[in-house]
Amino acid sequence: MSGGSRSAVLLAAVLGILPVLHASGRAENAAPVCAASADLVQINKTLPRVAERIAHGGSVTIVAIGSSSTAGLGASSAAASYPSRLEVALNAKLPGIQITVLNRGGNGEEVSGMLARLDRSVIAERPDLVLWQVGTNAVLHAENVASDAALIAEGLKRLKATGADVVLIDPQFAPKVIAEPGAKPMDEMISAVAKQGGVALFRRFAVMRYWHNVAHMPFEAFLSPDSLHMNDWGYDCLARLLSNAIVRVSTDTRDTAHAPASQD
Repeated sequence: MSGGSRSAVLLAAVLGILPVLHASGRAENAAPVCAASADLVQINKTLPRVAERIAHGGSVTIVAIGSSSTAGLGASSAAASYPSRLEVALNAKLPGIQITVLNRGGNGEEVSGMLARLDRSVIAERPDLVLWQVGTNAVLHAENVASDAALIAEGLKRLKATGADVVLIDPQFAPKVIAEPGAKPMDEMISAVAKQGGVALFRRFAVMRYWHNVAHMPFEAFLSPDSLHMNDWGYDCLARLLSNAIVRVSTDTRDTAHAPASQD
């Protein structure tokens, strides 16, 4: 590189036009790789209703219910929430199948509030798949784990009675959550309730812990400044990994849930 070209590159980097490179050639501000180990992102149950709809070329309706991390708090727009990104990812992976993901997240909501609106917000939509994110606010508000277990079990019973597939999604691994003594018991309870209820579990807590503890991502790489909710990258990566897992258990495709998610 000539002296003039080198000077131009350095000036561009200073002005923020180009990413600054380490000696290794890796861009300092490059987006992290969206991935997690296979055991963390596999859905351990089949999704027969979704599989049947896909096999026959029918449309698939998914309802995502939960609190603020489902609603998309921390995202730059509604289009950057995980349900919106999941719809995009699934339609890209399953061309010819019309997949709709309805966002029914409610900021600050706990299990009791979700149960109170389960009929009108979820069951009335006649979903083929329900993604139920639960537990974070209960941890933050020091709710009784045993009481929440009974409420979640009741909700699962009502959802399964409709014939819909169900995937539980546990709390996020974030500083404000893991600082609470109830974080681990809640995570373990949700896993146990999913197993007892015969529904699938997507281990969001473990996936985010992997990002931080194994992939060595700083929290700010996937969380918003409030140290609780995801940012755009976090929501998008969650959606990509979840879409891989859903496709893997619902079709004959060779996609694997643990494959790094495409960054395009």
